Amino acid sequence: MIIANNYEVLNTIQNSVYPSMTRPLMTSSDQYSASSVNKTELPNRLHLSFANFTHHPCEGFSVAPPLVDPKRTGPRPCAVCYVSVDQAFALMPLQPSPSPVLKNLSYVSEDSITANLSNQGSVFGGHPSLEQRNKYFDINESMTVHCGFVRGKKPGQGSGFDINDDDLLEMEQCRELVVASAIFGNYDMIQQPRNASEFSKANACFYMFVDEETEAYIKNSSAVYRNNKVGLWRLVVVRNLPYEDSRRTGKIPKLLLHRLFPNVRFSVWIDAKLKLVVDPYLLLERFLWRKNATFAISRHYKRFDVFEEAEANKAAGKYDNASIDYQIEFYRNEGLTHYTTAKLPITSDVPEGCVIIREHIPITNLFTCLWFNEVDRFTSRDQISFSTVRDKIRARVDWMPQMFLDCERRNFVVQAYHRELLEQMIASGWKPPPVASELSRNLRPGSRKAPPSKKPSMKRKRGKKSSSRRRLPKPTTGMTDVTMGL
Repeated sequence: MIIANNYEVLNTIQNSVYPSMTRPLMTSSDQYSASSVNKTELPNRLHLSFANFTHHPCEGFSVAPPLVDPKRTGPRPCAVCYVSVDQAFALMPLQPSPSPVLKNLSYVSEDSITANLSNQGSVFGGHPSLEQRNKYFDINESMTVHCGFVRGKKPGQGSGFDINDDDLLEMEQCRELVVASAIFGNYDMIQQPRNASEFSKANACFYMFVDEETEAYIKNSSAVYRNNKVGLWRLVVVRNLPYEDSRRTGKIPKLLLHRLFPNVRFSVWIDAKLKLVVDPYLLLERFLWRKNATFAISRHYKRFDVFEEAEANKAAGKYDNASIDYQIEFYRNEGLTHYTTAKLPITSDVPEGCVIIREHIPITNLFTCLWFNEVDRFTSRDQISFSTVRDKIRARVDWMPQMFLDCERRNFVVQAYHRELLEQMIASGWKPPPVASELSRNLRPGSRKAPPSKKPSMKRKRGKKSSSRRRLPKPTTGMTDVTMGL
């Protein structure tokens, strides 16, 4: 058992005995069957389940509220109990989770699709009509739905959001777990995952989707760029972007990973502004397998009501107000109400959508397809459409996403400076904090603490964001990977 306080994961994780044998494989496809697990490739070891434990290592652990710190206001991380990496691997289910009602899911493909102004959405999304949109919430055993990539031979090949054939082939080879992120419009800096076990480095796939503008910056500014890789991340350059708005484009890999990685069993999506600081297999065990869940996302730290979220988006200039008002009024006419405790066991209508942990089975794939369709039809603010898609599916089948505490999310990811802010800070004379190895060299003999140092006060000016792509200064060489825990 590992109790991780804040984001400081104990050395126990890295010192675990990592299995080096062949992993179990599952080939995902539109045809859903429990027999798709290749049992002949299971490792020659005892596969554990929760029934094998007299007591689960984390039994009895409860989430304590974050410690009060008068010097640090705002949302805080809280302690989370993880098992070790080898235990997490042993606890991985041999069979895919059952998909209620829906067993076979396929996707609309139409090469001759053209822009249709009578229907909302885009050519990339296929312009599903309102009638089709409503029909997709009537869950059946076999379904065919719009789910992006309507044109082309397959996702990433002549479909918009186009990807090099060699990259597509590599993506198809990813079998068990993919950790994915994306940077479009050269807005964020690549954040290297920390505390990833040797087992995860060998078995999980780490993919970062970028546009050509971002790739050019990385090549010119990163000293660790080698053969389309930056550290653990394999870069995939996307061309022929289907949207001018880079934030809407980012929803494609965020919500449609099952289409880009057809053979993957599990995925962890991390927004590029975040640094992952816990081994990804521990996240699968903690938020999926232990909870018998297939989709996990954190709820917003402050807001639980979609109407409040919409007003907050308008106040912050996240999107044009008229489009937000139209979407909210549309949902209100469909029956959307304010969140109250009467909706329990639903704990919130608003997610903090920067992290998604899920198993790729038909019902979760349908959920993200229909969620993406709402983002394509209305605004790109996915927090606004989340609860509508969830509630419509839940009304038909016994399934809904698991929502965990925001302070738990802040335990395993750390928010980083945006590139624009970091460049301003460096230009003003600020220096990045020393890494852990440098801190250890600065320790005084017999002391457990480094000499005190005065931290600069760097505040970012508030300003309205638009829905258009942001233009940033030209790259400056020598940029480093810097993060700030929030």
